[in-house]
Amino acid sequence: MSVPRTMPEADGPLVGVRNAIAVASAKGGVGKSTLSINLALALAATGVRVGLLDADIYGPSIPLMMGADQQPETEAEGVMRPVEKDGVALMSIGFIAGEDAPVVWRGPLLARALQQFLHQVAWGEIDYLLIDLPPGTGDVPLTLSQSVALSGAVVVTTPQGVALEDVERGMAMFDKVEVDVLGVVENMSYYLCSQCNERHEIFAHGGGAEAAARLGVPFLGAVPLAPAIRWGGDAGDAVAVRDGEYGSVFAEIGQRLVAELGKLGAVG
Repeated sequence: MSVPRTMPEADGPLVGVRNAIAVASAKGGVGKSTLSINLALALAATGVRVGLLDADIYGPSIPLMMGADQQPETEAEGVMRPVEKDGVALMSIGFIAGEDAPVVWRGPLLARALQQFLHQVAWGEIDYLLIDLPPGTGDVPLTLSQSVALSGAVVVTTPQGVALEDVERGMAMFDKVEVDVLGVVENMSYYLCSQCNERHEIFAHGGGAEAAARLGVPFLGAVPLAPAIRWGGDAGDAVAVRDGEYGSVFAEIGQRLVAELGKLGAVG
């Protein structure tokens, strides 16, 4: 069933959150969570207040990738306080369900859980809340767009020629729910050999940039395929806080993202 172009209006902005930004991909395995955590950390390093919501209910990866495993504290009336790590406020079903516990829910429960994470979490004063969406164009992205006024969305893809089709699907979803696409990020863009110092384009080259240009949205940057980035996510020690070379890649993407928000008047 197709989604109508005009959706019900979102409930409005989250209390205390100046900018809510969805991080999305049309398919899995493109490194969306890797971008989310490193972008959140890069923004926090500039002194702004940052939150990161793991909206992938079935496959939450933010606790592992951020190296955080504590449960959130609960205040009066069931309001939860986000877990703090490296200057970023975090919330994920992974903090609640427990390690390796599967979440076996149907669509309505997914929507209810997302509503709780948005409106029953004491986010406090947040400049940028990044929302790491599950892949695809299903229940969670639609629920999100109807639950909170998003400042915009970032679409993550890979360099292959098929990236154009992926970006088009992601943009079509956000167009239907009337959310601006702030830009495209190309992950796994190239591999820089540590032995020969030559650049190898393992997954072809330029699909993300080409898609952004063709579709008329900004290209926010390219992230290399690097063992250090992969290791950082697996070990809960992201490169954005410990590696100047790769950390600068995410810092530049963050700068471009903030600039695009400014053009929309969304930074506030």
